[in-house]
Amino acid sequence: ETMKIGVLQFVQHPALDAATEGFKEALDDAGVDVEYDDQNAQGEVPNTNTIATTFASDDLDLVFTVATPAAQAATQAILDTPVLFTAVTDAEAAGLVDSNEAPGANVTGTSDLNPVADQLALLAEIAPDAKTVGVVYSSGEVNSEVQVDLAKEAAADLGLTIKEATVSNSSEVQQATQSLGDVDAIYVPTDNTVVSGIAALIQVAEQQQIPVISGDSGPVESGAVATIGIDYAKLGYQTGEMAAKILLEGADPATMPVETSNDVELIINPAGAERMGVELPDSVTERAGTVIE
Repeated sequence: ETMKIGVLQFVQHPALDAATEGFKEALDDAGVDVEYDDQNAQGEVPNTNTIATTFASDDLDLVFTVATPAAQAATQAILDTPVLFTAVTDAEAAGLVDSNEAPGANVTGTSDLNPVADQLALLAEIAPDAKTVGVVYSSGEVNSEVQVDLAKEAAADLGLTIKEATVSNSSEVQQATQSLGDVDAIYVPTDNTVVSGIAALIQVAEQQQIPVISGDSGPVESGAVATIGIDYAKLGYQTGEMAAKILLEGADPATMPVETSNDVELIINPAGAERMGVELPDSVTERAGTVIE
């Protein structure tokens, strides 16, 4: 039997693309024959609502959503078909589930909550003289607000001050980064809008000679200095394994706890660090799991 799955991805960037690929790989490995309806909202919330409404009226066996805005749209529009999400930071805060332990309805999935405190500690290790850390994030993404709150808590413990700049779309990233003014480093959470415009942020950081630490590997591949992040392909694969249980074994999303990934690694970009005027300490380079060449 061929299963029909609607895929609603909020925006195209490396982390989310990898999650979608991992999801499909898991179902392929499980021997599930799938016909996909792939849709990308191009970072526009109204598009997510339109796609989700269309999926609600289609004869689908399951809907797979990638990133918080996509998951929120599907949760509101689709009440009967199983909905799985990935790349969602806090499913409870986003209103997707009753609780992470007992979702309670037709929606569950995997969280990409990253080790924000460890990432801020990494920033302090790379830039030990830093006092003020700029954070650029989307005011419309609850996932980013959660991470900014965590960053503030971690910063306080490290003697750092957080300075915020918000955007509503990726075209505003450059201006928002410039508006941070005299900061000693920049932290980029796993924010879909900002990561879509990461090249502009990195350009400003290189001009101002300040290091950028990110919440996931995508920005590091684009020139940021480092991250301690999860593998989004593996996270997507984990979500695909949940989908296989629903499609093949009749598992109920209502009783499937939201899963997280403990598979994190230190990823560094020495060339990016050099362009930002930063010398990576041996303590960082020696324990890096991946080095971007």
